[in-house]
Amino acid sequence: QVQLVESGGGLVQAGGSLRLSCAASGGAFSRYNMGWFRQAPGKEREFVAAIIWSASTRYYGDSVKGRFTMSRDNAKNTVYLQMNSLKPEDTAVYYCAAGRSSRWFVGDEYEYWGQGTQVTVSS
Repeated sequence: QVQLVESGGGLVQAGGSLRLSCAASGGAFSRYNMGWFRQAPGKEREFVAAIIWSASTRYYGDSVKGRFTMSRDNAKNTVYLQMNSLKPEDTAVYYCAAGRSSRWFVGDEYEYWGQGTQVTVSS
């Protein structure tokens, strides 16, 4: 069992930055793929970023490349999402996820999810 708790969301102006954290407990954290997804009202869930456990390889969705950076700290059982140059289009609930599927870019393949943290970017 893995429990995930996101934090760090809030309200920022366009062009600003936020850092989201996801604290994990239970399970072998370092052996899970970790992902960030987001979902805005009326829109489908969108892949944001992932780190693959085997090589610590990082992947990003096209809409956030160059602006968002994901990292993990295995000693702290925590992953982070640094979000820079935020746009109103980034407004969404951001979810942290853990899984072991090779299809790390597919939300339905993840086993565990946090409750989400709201990010709102104003114009």
